[in-house]
Amino acid sequence: MAVRLQESHDDDVGEVADINVTPFIDVVLVLLIIFMVAAPLSTVDVAVDLPTSNAPAQPRPDKPLFLTVKDDLSLSLGEDTIARESLQGALDRQTQNDREQRVFVRADQGVAYGDLMKVMNLLRNAGYLKIGLVGLEETGGAGQGAAPPR
Repeated sequence: MAVRLQESHDDDVGEVADINVTPFIDVVLVLLIIFMVAAPLSTVDVAVDLPTSNAPAQPRPDKPLFLTVKDDLSLSLGEDTIARESLQGALDRQTQNDREQRVFVRADQGVAYGDLMKVMNLLRNAGYLKIGLVGLEETGGAGQGAAPPR
């Protein structure tokens, strides 16, 4: 509401061209609060399938130590099949008790994530904390990968 303070001889009240921005600011602040509350709720979990990796190839050690988890959940250290109970002893023999050596874990694509975590827990309990996961390397073609390192 605007009032003209100058005296005029006319009884006409003229239009004032000023915009009242207070309601606009109130609406903007309310919308800001709504979006701040609603934004964290809009995140969605996404199912993932991790068959290949496009990470740059790392230099391979001279004699890498591979622990393989087959689709029937049996373990192989190098080329030898081992029992889960004898994993620590076999690793100690292979590494000459060097627990700082990296162990590369290969798992069949059909192995469940929980089963792979159990194998990684076995490695951790044995004292081997440097673990590398091996996957297929992406070579540029969609869905095609190179053979895993041997």
